[in-house]
Amino acid sequence: MRSVKDRCENPRMSEKLFEAIAAGATDGVRSLVADDPSLASACGPDGVSAVRTARYRGHAEIVDVLLTACADLDVFDAAALGRTDRLGEILDARPDLVDAVATDGFTPLQLASFFGHYDAAGLLVDRGAPTATVSRNPMSIHALNAAAAGEHTDIVALLLDAGADPDARQHGGLTALMSCAAGGNEPGVAALLERGADPHAMSDDSKDAAAFAEERGHPALAERLRG
Repeated sequence: MRSVKDRCENPRMSEKLFEAIAAGATDGVRSLVADDPSLASACGPDGVSAVRTARYRGHAEIVDVLLTACADLDVFDAAALGRTDRLGEILDARPDLVDAVATDGFTPLQLASFFGHYDAAGLLVDRGAPTATVSRNPMSIHALNAAAAGEHTDIVALLLDAGADPDARQHGGLTALMSCAAGGNEPGVAALLERGADPHAMSDDSKDAAAFAEERGHPALAERLRG
């Protein structure tokens, strides 16, 4: 697994742009990129692009504004947005980026998995993206954990079929099964159990999947997990 610098090694950054993104000020972002379209491809002090910053914050309209201004998407942006065509173009030119690590510690597969982009995740797996990579940040998350946290059962199944460890742990000793149980995601629980996930695994605070289901208001699912 290799680390790469974000494409904005020497970015043209605008403090106002990232302030507007943080505030969810769509009109402010629109005005800024209208004056200087190159800002749509800027990165913040943390190396995360404007597009991905807006996506992380759930500002879909701002993402659209930046894309309309022709933001230059890198491999991480393309994965996070599910832009499969762009992702394929990047990997055709740079196959090594399939297991690249962004400045915030996530891989393309982890991003596609969390945001629920099945086709992008499938493309990355087909191109050799490892499912066992752990994010280089305090979350210590695998792609499988990311998919489970986002309640994307189709991607959970995809990753398991690609060889992901069903008991892969993230920060706090949490497994994908615990995340699905806490969310009441019965199809996700079923997919994990069918592929060997351990319902008796314990988190760092000594709770199993049934305990997570119980405390989040899913008693029937908790009973199933105990059975």
